[in-house]
Amino acid sequence: MTKRKNSHQQAPENHSSLLAQRFSQFAHATSLWTGNPVAFLLAVLVVVAWVATGPLFGYSDTWQLVINTGTTIVTFLMVFLIQNTQNRDTLAIQLKLSELVLAMKGAENKFAAIEDLTDDELKALHDDCRARAEMTLNHLEKRKTAPANNRRSPRAAAHGVKTSARSTS
Repeated sequence: MTKRKNSHQQAPENHSSLLAQRFSQFAHATSLWTGNPVAFLLAVLVVVAWVATGPLFGYSDTWQLVINTGTTIVTFLMVFLIQNTQNRDTLAIQLKLSELVLAMKGAENKFAAIEDLTDDELKALHDDCRARAEMTLNHLEKRKTAPANNRRSPRAAAHGVKTSARSTS
């Protein structure tokens, strides 16, 4: 009897998981189909047919209501499908980027899970990254504008010798 009770307790989780999996599959398949040029052409044909029937129905309120209702229903349902697909794609991208950050030697691992930070924490991190980027850019610009005779080759720098812009033969 205990086994049966446990299986009933797990059933809602399995139903929920199964429902989520089926919805995800449906949303993915629908997004592939609706993103297809054929689906767009079909939608254009529906609109053209609706416009063509305007004179037949005297451009009545009912005629206008048909297209308004149809587009509202399709838009309403597509919002949920698109959001599901976008959430899934965003999570996949975040996981890939996190893997790259974690795999890079010397990378700050705190960036691997920044999607969980608050807006204020993200802004502070963004400001910090921007400051570091500007500091790096300033450093590179200083190196570009430094006189050529003050630059050292790696070999000369190791021996404390300055190289000039002209080579001596």
